[in-house]
Amino acid sequence: MNTISLVMIVKNEAEGLNRCLESVVGLVDEIVIVDTGSTDNTLQIAREHNVKLYNYAWNNDFAAARNYALDQSTSDWNLVLDADEFISNECSTVIRDFIESGPAIGRIKVKNQFENQDGINIEISYISRIFPNQCRYIGKIHEQVQSNLNRVIVDVEITHDGYLNKAKSERNVPLLVECLKEHPQDAYYHYQIAKEYRGLQEYEQAVYHLRLAYQFIDRREAFASQIVINYLYAAIAAGTLEEGISIIEDNYEFLEKSADFFFVSALFILELILSDPNQYSSNLPLIEQFYQRALAIGENEVEGKVEGTGSYAAHHNLGVYYEVTGQLDRAKRQYILAAEYNYAPSLKRLQSL
Repeated sequence: MNTISLVMIVKNEAEGLNRCLESVVGLVDEIVIVDTGSTDNTLQIAREHNVKLYNYAWNNDFAAARNYALDQSTSDWNLVLDADEFISNECSTVIRDFIESGPAIGRIKVKNQFENQDGINIEISYISRIFPNQCRYIGKIHEQVQSNLNRVIVDVEITHDGYLNKAKSERNVPLLVECLKEHPQDAYYHYQIAKEYRGLQEYEQAVYHLRLAYQFIDRREAFASQIVINYLYAAIAAGTLEEGISIIEDNYEFLEKSADFFFVSALFILELILSDPNQYSSNLPLIEQFYQRALAIGENEVEGKVEGTGSYAAHHNLGVYYEVTGQLDRAKRQYILAAEYNYAPSLKRLQSL
């Protein structure tokens, strides 16, 4: 029977490490932790979990540090997590079945938490995190597993709240700046640094890099849809609305099956109308159309999906649209549909109608 190790690199992760390690109890045969210079009680917490603990001199290269950690693993397979992540579903049997099924790269569902004006959004991504022992990483930051093995989605779910930690974004931005000096037309690095600026709520910088990322994609990239959608969110947050109109028009067909695209497009149209009602009020019917389109698509599990854009959040926002346009019966119906998900804003609105 194949064995599997949890492999991690850490630095000053006292806040989340215990949560992470407790989430893998019974799932792995070995835990390898490489510390890159902690000054809090990270090491003490690690020792309480019977881990193999190593030190590594940090050199601003995530792939190098991860590969050193992987070198210490004695298992047939490795599962890679960060301390600001934790496994959030029951997946013991799934993992065991996968590592017995033959060599492949397991891509797992990551629920990334982002803060915005309305609270916390959950954005879905799928990342290669379970792989045979011989696999290694490349890339100084937002490193990737280098392998020709098939990549398979495995039903393992982790929750990640690292984007809520501004200190980590402040750490990552300089590394991404260096990467962009070497690869100034790399859409992926522009997209990643924009996500960091989003976490820091520096929306104008996010728009700047998403604008460049959008220029450099050819729409065949796996992350192309996320660039378009995040570009619109950033434009709303930064108030640079004029450039969003053509983004919606140019990507209507490309993202015709994306609930997120139509959801953010509805948000964008509302902001556009509020910015200049005399010029843009004729676009008001588009808000209803876009939310209805998002609901028709539903909650499909695609890369970059934000939870609720094809269900409760779209129902609620459509309810708000109906309420402010005087269609109270239709508004109540939408709030009821959103309330079936226990969506707090809709529950609150129902009490007022």
